[in-house]
Amino acid sequence: MRPQALPAVLLTALLSAAALTGCAADASDQSTVSADGRYINGAVFRLGLATDPGSLDPHSSGSSALFQLSALAYDSLVSINAAGQIEPQLAQSWQVDGDSVTLSLHSGVTCSDGAALTPSTVVQNIDLIEDPANLSPYLGSFLPAGLTATADDAAGTVTLRLSQPSPFLLQGLSQVPMICQAGLDDRSKLTAGAIGSGPFRLREAVPNDHYVYDLNRDYAWGPNGLTGQADGLPASVEIRVITNETTAANLLLSGELDATLVMGPDGARLTAAGVGSKTMPGLWGEQWYNQNPGHPTSDRLVRQGLTQAVDWSEAQRVLTSDTGSDATQLTVLPPAACTYDALTGQLPKHDPAAAAASLDAAGWLAGPDGQRAKDGQPLVLTFLYDAALGAGGAAAAELVAQQWIALGVGVEFTQLDNTLMLDALFGTGAWDIAWEPLNVSNPDQVVGFLSGPGAPEGTNFAGIHNSAYDEAVARAMTMNGSESCPAWAEGETALMADAAVVPFANSIVRMFVRGVDFSFLGLIQPATIRMLAG
Repeated sequence: MRPQALPAVLLTALLSAAALTGCAADASDQSTVSADGRYINGAVFRLGLATDPGSLDPHSSGSSALFQLSALAYDSLVSINAAGQIEPQLAQSWQVDGDSVTLSLHSGVTCSDGAALTPSTVVQNIDLIEDPANLSPYLGSFLPAGLTATADDAAGTVTLRLSQPSPFLLQGLSQVPMICQAGLDDRSKLTAGAIGSGPFRLREAVPNDHYVYDLNRDYAWGPNGLTGQADGLPASVEIRVITNETTAANLLLSGELDATLVMGPDGARLTAAGVGSKTMPGLWGEQWYNQNPGHPTSDRLVRQGLTQAVDWSEAQRVLTSDTGSDATQLTVLPPAACTYDALTGQLPKHDPAAAAASLDAAGWLAGPDGQRAKDGQPLVLTFLYDAALGAGGAAAAELVAQQWIALGVGVEFTQLDNTLMLDALFGTGAWDIAWEPLNVSNPDQVVGFLSGPGAPEGTNFAGIHNSAYDEAVARAMTMNGSESCPAWAEGETALMADAAVVPFANSIVRMFVRGVDFSFLGLIQPATIRMLAG
């Protein structure tokens, strides 16, 4: 997506959690054990993020940090469980009829400002997304272009009509937060606030430091009938922005933190200490080449040479602290709509001689000092990587940069936080190579990043244009659900053959927890948070 609109969804590193201490009054002083002795009521759930979400407007960005906070304060029309099944949320039922879907909303849904959430408000959310001028992160990723919506407030229904097939429309709807009317009327209120109908209400927001959300005990329209009176729901969720994984691990061990995501070597220390964890697969290593005009990496031969120069298996081991595996497909977050192996065997073997030959063929020749140049211009590439990749990301980036330097390529490599990374990818365009993993569940959610217009008109920030991928997508979009999976796999293989994008590392994303339970599907699902007794 774009800096003002970046799914996964989206284009982000996976959620990173870190330490949280004392950023609000401790509601645990009023906590009690539930009648069955399983849960604690009135407790505080302490979580953290490695990066600040920036604006809290849920339609302003697709960063994982914002997705997590938005899930607390906003509802979606439907939800999706760990098995991939669509479940009710704002919509209590729905009917699919050819190219249209009619959703019947729960009655009595109220927003944080006390106003009702109506079908007309839902339609305005969809219209906002569908208008390309609004640069929504959800257009083309969670909602297909050309979707139209109409409301019947008297009947309590919203009808969606497709202009083209969409294999995973309901799955996409489960990811789109619905803003209440006052927020739609004045979105400036959402920058540091939240006007939604979700299970928690924002009480305090201090950017780059902490956020506090309180339970809405009147909530009565959650997934499968969840209410704010359910045993074990926390009285508040406290989130603090801290980037250091070692600090997070220490605070989890000291009891000052209830959950933290640890990707690096501190995970082994937590496991040895008997700390439990929740896991899921994630695409952790993904390299993008800037193929827009004016960049050396717009030349396929240059991309091929740079790809051949790297020992990707070694890079994967360094990035994941030797706990990961080679990537097999572009969409791996659970519950994944398709499971296939489109990538094994597609990455070229580490071959510096072949890499040199590819760059020679592109006209970038080594001079007496070994530095490659073309028409008097030295080959110097800007290589950016996301700080959320942690210590493993920094070590792997240095390893790969050294392999390019050995080939005679100048490399300026820089670590950026997620906000600056998105500014570069979707704003300045001042980059040639970037490591920013895109993590989503459905293959149709990545199409806008891999084809079509670039920023600011679209989300194809790398300027990828691959006719074989486009043709495979066109076929996949005419099919229903999993029937389309082979076509998606074919398209991803075509991208690899063109060195358009290089997914090279899967990792087991591990969220360490103490005294709390929840469903972890890329994000912590707020409706499933339960504070445990004992």
